[in-house]
Amino acid sequence: MAPTATHHLSVAEYENLYGSESGWEYWFGEARRKPVPTHLHGLLQLLLGEFLRLAGYVSSVEAELRQTAEWRPRPDVYGVLEQIEGRYATRPVDVIFEVLSDEDDIETKCKRYSQSLIPQIFVFDPDAQTITSWDGTKLVPVTDVKLANGVTITGATIWSEFANRQQQQPPSSMTI
Repeated sequence: MAPTATHHLSVAEYENLYGSESGWEYWFGEARRKPVPTHLHGLLQLLLGEFLRLAGYVSSVEAELRQTAEWRPRPDVYGVLEQIEGRYATRPVDVIFEVLSDEDDIETKCKRYSQSLIPQIFVFDPDAQTITSWDGTKLVPVTDVKLANGVTITGATIWSEFANRQQQQPPSSMTI
């Protein structure tokens, strides 16, 4: 594993040191370690990706965004309404879902996503089973995920399916 950077890294240096490793993000000259996901975190990520797909989005989990040269985040889940051309999303994605981790600086992430013109940002807490939405300045509690394409994924549906998955029961019909 590469050491954590102590000086400003260029994108090329970051790629050389960390490009082949998962779990790292490039933040404005700094290599940042992503928190290691728990079982519940990973389970919720997969479920949210599936819900986005059912809502009409192309979704991806832990994929690097390359919208700017200074920042290469790897959101937990993102969705786009139009197919991504190439290996990386180079334009602002339509929606980001972050699953709360103990070590996350979630407000800084949300601010950066918002500054990068990502219109919808939702944060899910798998322990408290709550959802918040970034309103441009702060996280606001919501009960449902109302997507820009007009589809609503209810919080009750998300948390019910999440409970089913934790009990290792077969998926329900997964309707929204």
